[in-house]
Amino acid sequence: MGLTMAKEKYQRPPRTAMEVYEMLPEGTLAEVIHNVLYMSPAPTFEHQRILAALFTHLNVHISENDLGECVFSPVDVYLGSNNAVQPDIVFIAKENLSIVKEGKVKGAPDLVVEVLSGNKKHDLQLKKQLYEAFGVKEYFVVNLADKEVITYYFDGKKFILQESKRGRIKSKLLRKTISF
Repeated sequence: MGLTMAKEKYQRPPRTAMEVYEMLPEGTLAEVIHNVLYMSPAPTFEHQRILAALFTHLNVHISENDLGECVFSPVDVYLGSNNAVQPDIVFIAKENLSIVKEGKVKGAPDLVVEVLSGNKKHDLQLKKQLYEAFGVKEYFVVNLADKEVITYYFDGKKFILQESKRGRIKSKLLRKTISF
């Protein structure tokens, strides 16, 4: 009986970064990209202030026009079996809401916004490549320092870089320009 109880209590240690990620407490600021775990500190006050303004404008437009759902971080977005990210803002069009399963997004959102914090390479290279590979339709990167918005639209094969704007997000998908 003692050996049986010991076997029941034994839990195999995690073998992948994704397994470690799944064991983290809710709200932990962490992401897995290509089975590598990345952790980050809490965002700055300025980061959250800009995020709140952007989210408010986007969410009002999306809600008023019944376009889908818009949420802000942290929310888990699973892209394939080796990637789990927590974008700053996620929009999922009404017709694609079936990717929300068990409180998580399991598939590519239609639109993603990232506000640049400490590790710019993370958002500008790693996450950009990931979002592109999984077909996110619009990807906006906001530079905290000068409010420059780098805009990418997915053309069905790859991201197309658009002219950057200062203090404005112009979404083709939402047919809306948001100033902040």
